[in-house]
Amino acid sequence: MYDRKVKITALRAAFASCFLLAFAVTGWTQDKKGGAKAVADGKQVSLEYTLTLEDKTKVDSNVGKQPLTFTQGAHEIIPGLEKQIAGLKVGDTKRIEVSPADGYGEIQPDRKQEVEKAKLPTEAHKVGAMLEGRSPEGQSMFARVAEVKDKTVVLDLNHPLAGKKLIFDIKVLNVEDAAKAVELPTAKPADSKAKPK
Repeated sequence: MYDRKVKITALRAAFASCFLLAFAVTGWTQDKKGGAKAVADGKQVSLEYTLTLEDKTKVDSNVGKQPLTFTQGAHEIIPGLEKQIAGLKVGDTKRIEVSPADGYGEIQPDRKQEVEKAKLPTEAHKVGAMLEGRSPEGQSMFARVAEVKDKTVVLDLNHPLAGKKLIFDIKVLNVEDAAKAVELPTAKPADSKAKPK
């Protein structure tokens, strides 16, 4: 009888340790955030953000609006932002500083083009006017009027945020598997038409 009790107790202990081991092996752990998924390649991520420049100029924000939704690792957002949100979880907030090299690039002086005034609308005949067009491949292109001459206009094809450090204050709203994600309208931070004030 005593021998049988010892065997049953030993079996229960073995079963309990196997049960715990099974959960440890499958990675069944709950983190401090209640099991929230982390931002990782292949996940669909929804963010709330405010974008400012070093001089505190507010460029863009979606706070209280449609979230920015994208697939992490698919290069749908600027590289510096994508790199620095990896590992964040739902509810996390972070201030992210992005250098020009990881944002919209450095200003390239050779990205200027002179165009006859007659080929542009009259409202584009002033310095600072923003124009939108299409590249031969069909991609949206944006240009700023940098100089107005007698018969021509000089267009600057650099992105309006090229050469600037970008400061994002973000909050992770949702993280889910991209395959299971519901299709949501997307918004992009610092739309190409955005220009610092």
